[in-house]
Amino acid sequence: MKSRDAIRAIAGVLLCAAGLWLALPTPYRERTFLIDAGGCRLETTIVEKQEGGSQGSVLLFHGISANKKIMSYLARGFAEQGLRVYVPDLPGHGRTAGPFSPGRAEQCAEALLRALLARGTVNADRTILAGHSMGGAIAERIASRVPVAGLVAVSPAPMRAAHGVTPEKLLFSDPPILPSHSLVIVGALELESMRRNAADLAASRNDGTVKYLEIAGASHVSVLFNRVVVRALEEWSAETLNLRSTAALPSHRPLIGALGGFAGILLLAGPFLREASGRNKSEENVAKGAVIGMPRLSLEFAAGAILIVLLLRLWIPLKAIRLFQGDYLVSFLLLFGVLVAVAHWSCLRPALAISPRHLLAAGFAGVVLLLLSTAWFDLTFYEAWLTGARWVRFPFLLIVLLPYHIAEETLLGPAEGGKKWRRLALALALRLITWGVLMGGILFLHSGEILIGLLSVYMAVFNLLQRSAMDMVRNETCSAAATALFGAILLAGFCLVIFPLT
Repeated sequence: MKSRDAIRAIAGVLLCAAGLWLALPTPYRERTFLIDAGGCRLETTIVEKQEGGSQGSVLLFHGISANKKIMSYLARGFAEQGLRVYVPDLPGHGRTAGPFSPGRAEQCAEALLRALLARGTVNADRTILAGHSMGGAIAERIASRVPVAGLVAVSPAPMRAAHGVTPEKLLFSDPPILPSHSLVIVGALELESMRRNAADLAASRNDGTVKYLEIAGASHVSVLFNRVVVRALEEWSAETLNLRSTAALPSHRPLIGALGGFAGILLLAGPFLREASGRNKSEENVAKGAVIGMPRLSLEFAAGAILIVLLLRLWIPLKAIRLFQGDYLVSFLLLFGVLVAVAHWSCLRPALAISPRHLLAAGFAGVVLLLLSTAWFDLTFYEAWLTGARWVRFPFLLIVLLPYHIAEETLLGPAEGGKKWRRLALALALRLITWGVLMGGILFLHSGEILIGLLSVYMAVFNLLQRSAMDMVRNETCSAAATALFGAILLAGFCLVIFPLT
């Protein structure tokens, strides 16, 4: 085991080093400023080629739960065309302080454009507004009021209740008239409702100045890194601004480096967790199997989740945490965790016999892993490093997430060497059941918490990684409480990274 851990650690370090080598060098000039505009203080990155002057400008707006960093590939595509690209963090996202609401994001984005126009930094007839998802809708709305050279809406958020999109799922419900000289792009793998709404948007103006593209093999997120999309942006902006189209495309090296380095962190995580947790053989729990059988657990989790979803229709207790729609998720987990803990208190009480050493070790491991992961993504791919406003929420969020993790970890039973995959599968199955009920409530009870659904893929990946790491900690510490603390630290950090501040 020691030699295997050493090999994994060396491979992890090498992958991280290779990731840095791929991700950090850039042929672009990228500067970040805090721009005051209309009462908004937006941290904004300006991207342009190192050589040559600007032949026009682009304001590029990110989507909900995103930030300016993840827009880098599109921004560099525009920069290859000789354009200066302004990419702000909208309120409550990235480095820009909250509060966030769709309306305030639109207000601040428009204020930024008007401030740049007033200062003579950009010229309206040489400026393109562009955005992805929510940012695409914002760009369209601003372009309908402030005349600019053109509009690019990439996978724009729907603004009409049509094609299966119900009113509570809309961020904006009063669609403006699509401006002339607009390009609408959508991925062929996106939901049909998104594609059909985007097609309707493009068809709403029939004067020959609007272009609609559906990109084969692209999803709602992968359009941000798609070469065909960037080529279309370059050609369209060159045509709109009367420029010579470039043949150059930005490199995917930063994306490959970011993912490769994260793979290195995952390789390092195993040896680190085993060393940090420190097995104590004398404390090994000799109980076998889960405390309760899978069929009964599944029924209890489903019934409990249904009850909590119905309760949340009447009351969301953690509104004060001020996370956009994240308050719904953490309220669900708190109430569900308390419900399960009360129902199985006789099983949970022995698990609360805490070894301070294991508790401290698991807490230390969780914090280090959180800091390492967020630092890596912040450096290479996505602004994940927690700001002061997010850290202030962290202790409270950690406390409210503990009941769920303690209840789950106790009911899964002790980690047994030969059954680790069965235990992981059971944990993921129970989470899938509760997640299915949660999503059913959102979709069929029309609660409007659609962001939780949009983040489902990221939640699935996180749950797989978090549960795998929790099983390592449980195997080493033999402590349900220590493992629950470790898992709650990771989930609290994840929620604070992914949900906008309100």
